[in-house]
Amino acid sequence: QVQLVESGGGLVQAGDSLRLSCVASGGTVSGYAMGWFRQSPGKEREFVAAIGLRTGSTNYADSVKGRFTISRDNAKNTAYLQMNSLKPEDTAVYYCAVERSRSWGAPRMESAYAYWGQGTQVTVSS
Repeated sequence: QVQLVESGGGLVQAGDSLRLSCVASGGTVSGYAMGWFRQSPGKEREFVAAIGLRTGSTNYADSVKGRFTISRDNAKNTAYLQMNSLKPEDTAVYYCAVERSRSWGAPRMESAYAYWGQGTQVTVSS
């Protein structure tokens, strides 16, 4: 059973940067896409970014494109989300996930993911 632990969240000001990490244990995730999602109070969880097996296979939500960068280090069983130029509307709990079955892509849909972390809070003040 794969377990995921996110870290790196915190309270920052608008315009600042944060780097989230997601470490997987209990199995190797190198053969599967990994994604980041977020949920704000009163809203449904939404897709942020995903990275597939191959370098360059990435997907981003329009709201974060150009500001966020997803990456992975398979040797460390870890995914990252570099978040630059943060805005108050980026405030949310951020979750990482590993896809259910190998798609060779970078899926955007929650249903494509089987394993989820507990989340890390990101708060951006104006």
